[in-house]
Amino acid sequence: MNLRSTIVEPGPSSAAILVRAAVGVVFLSEGILKFLRPSDQAAGRFTTIGIPAPEFFGPLAAVTETLCGTLVLVGLLTRIAALPLLIDMVLALALTKIPILWGGSADKPKADGFWDMMHEARLDWALLLCSTFLLVTGPGRWSLDAVIARRTTTSAR
Repeated sequence: MNLRSTIVEPGPSSAAILVRAAVGVVFLSEGILKFLRPSDQAAGRFTTIGIPAPEFFGPLAAVTETLCGTLVLVGLLTRIAALPLLIDMVLALALTKIPILWGGSADKPKADGFWDMMHEARLDWALLLCSTFLLVTGPGRWSLDAVIARRTTTSAR
């Protein structure tokens, strides 16, 4: 198996479409919201939580979430698209959820301790694990990656 087939191989699971739908819809909608409400969702929020260069990283997050969410949703280059989404979730957890363990984060100053952190991080954890699932298993049979793989296999014969 070569690198190309590892990246675009759709994997055997038909149920992966459900995970793709969940991940894709959430990231796509959150990315669009960052464009529509930058003061609440992108640069403004990034300023509040102390991210440097929020006017750069806010739109970058919006583009990443919108583009990669769309790719995951349709199942195109799914494993590649899952990587930036994983990074997005790791950063969200590290910058906004983990600080709750020791007394609150900049955007959730009243949250404090393990259970508040787990509550605030519930969607982040789910998206992190679902994106990891897609990275490992691929997008499944019902995806554009699967269509491409079938056409490539057929034309190679």
